[in-house]
Amino acid sequence: MFDRIIDRVGNTPLLKIPIQDLPTVNVYSKLEFHNPTGSVKDRAASYILHKLIEDKEIVPGDTIIESTSGNFGIALAVFTQALGYRFICVIDPNISEVNEFLIRKFCPNVIKVSEVDENGGYLLSRIKKVKQLLREIPNSYWINQYSSEYNADAYCDTLGEELIGEIGRIDYLFLGVSSGGTITGVSRKIKQMFPDCKVIAVDIYGSVIFGQPPKKRYIPGIGSSMVPEILKNALIDDVIYVDEVETVEGCHELLQSHYIFAGGSSGSVYVAIKKYFKDANIQNAPNVVTIFPDKGERYLNTIYNNEWCRRLIANASNEIKYS
Repeated sequence: MFDRIIDRVGNTPLLKIPIQDLPTVNVYSKLEFHNPTGSVKDRAASYILHKLIEDKEIVPGDTIIESTSGNFGIALAVFTQALGYRFICVIDPNISEVNEFLIRKFCPNVIKVSEVDENGGYLLSRIKKVKQLLREIPNSYWINQYSSEYNADAYCDTLGEELIGEIGRIDYLFLGVSSGGTITGVSRKIKQMFPDCKVIAVDIYGSVIFGQPPKKRYIPGIGSSMVPEILKNALIDDVIYVDEVETVEGCHELLQSHYIFAGGSSGSVYVAIKKYFKDANIQNAPNVVTIFPDKGERYLNTIYNNEWCRRLIANASNEIKYS
């Protein structure tokens, strides 16, 4: 039994995912949507807040500020309220309707930026707004998931530890990249135990994280319009890209073939695994590990909406036609 919702974070189920096209590959995923507010971001939010309180970097009465595309905002909104701190969440128009609804339910202080940044996204605009708020609000603290070592430590000390305890050998680790905390922390922990493990970063076309040109993206939770500072400490062997149409297809295949109702980045890593091993000379039945960060309910108006999907496919077709 748990006394507080924040104490329930972690120890999520590990599920084997049999992929028909890859019969000799053992694929396992941690179902991170079983965390209390519904995503892997609960790990970072709870860990960071506990560390800041423990180190006396924040005290009761302080204001917590963060820029977030959704899941981290939901987690912080719930956990700051549970711990008695004021929270200001800075969001942007790419946030899903469901995520915005949930954040506003738990957080009365939400600011939505509308200015597109130089990379065609909103992240830099959100950060600009955060810095403005820090100047204006006394006793305010910016979590800054993009550079906080606590962010990486959260996944190293919790998710990484759990994976090592649950799987005897990890040959490949596939993780989607956005703020960079998950892959930085987990890659460090896994490489300590399994130095030959190949860490594969999964990114979306239009994201600038690994040097690709920027373009408009429609699915939150994977990719970024800036390179997260924290990523310099990640141990990455390779990068594989998927496009947003493939992400949608991956989500629908997870639902129809594996009965897993998952969010966008889950579809991305699922497709990436299939692409990576499609023509590979597979030996010794490798163990492949990934995570499914959040659940599909938060994408009912996008990935699981037929009209939205038709528009996405049409936009992608036009980009190819006129490129």
